[in-house]
Amino acid sequence: MTMHVSSGRNWPALRNLGLAAIVALGGFAMFQTANKAAEEAVVIPAPAQDLPAADGLQTAVFAGGCFWGVQGVFQHLDGVTNAVSGYAGGTSETATYDQVSTGGTHHAEAVEVTYDPKLVSYGELLQVYFSVAHNPTQLNFQGPDHGTQYRSAIFFATPEQEKVAKDYIAQLDAAKVYPAPIVTTLEPLQAFYAAEAYHQDFLTNNPAYPYIVFNDLPKIEALKKLFPAEFRDKPVLVADAR
Repeated sequence: MTMHVSSGRNWPALRNLGLAAIVALGGFAMFQTANKAAEEAVVIPAPAQDLPAADGLQTAVFAGGCFWGVQGVFQHLDGVTNAVSGYAGGTSETATYDQVSTGGTHHAEAVEVTYDPKLVSYGELLQVYFSVAHNPTQLNFQGPDHGTQYRSAIFFATPEQEKVAKDYIAQLDAAKVYPAPIVTTLEPLQAFYAAEAYHQDFLTNNPAYPYIVFNDLPKIEALKKLFPAEFRDKPVLVADAR
C-alpha cells in the first residue's frame, strides 16, 4: 500500500505500515500517544422511530472514519449478510484509495451494509453506528484520521431512511448522550464504489496491525459488551460472499 503524508494526514498514513516501520519512523510510544484520541463507545437509547420490516435484503451506507473498523463492527452484527468497504459521495473516476486519501474527491470512506430487516432493523444499525462504530461528534476526523474523507455521514437511499436517521440524531442530541452536538451529515446516496480488494475484511485478516489493535479491536469488544444479543462471534466476510 502507498503511504500518503499530507497536512492533517500524517497519522492516518501510518495505518498502512507494519510495526517495524512505525518504530523506525518515530517510535511505538509516539504511535500510542497519537491514538489516545480514538473514539470510544457510548451507551445510547434505541431510536424512537424505525423502518418497518420489509421482505428481502436491504442496504444502508455509513461513513465514520477509516472503513476498516466500521466494516469490522457491522461484520460482527447478527442479521448483517455482508459489509463492504468503499467510497461514497464522489464520482466513479475518483473512487480509488490513492485519490480519496488526498481529501479532495468529495468521497468518504464508507461501508455498504447488506442486512435482513427481519433480523436487524435499520434503526438498530443506526444505534450500533452511533454507539460503537465511530464518534459522531468529531467533525471531519475520527481519532487519528483527519480530512473530509473521514467525515461522519449517512448516505440515505430513500426518504424513509433519511427521516429515521434525522429523527434519531435529534433524539440523541436532545438526550445529551454526547458532550458535544452530533455533526453527522445526511447525504443522498448517488452511488457506492467498493474499495480495493486489500481493504476488504482488513480487521479480520490483520488483527495484529498496530492501527487495528489501538483503534478498531476495542470497537469489536464494545459491540460484544453493549449488544451481546446481537453480537456474532464469527464475522460475515466479503471473501465468503464472492
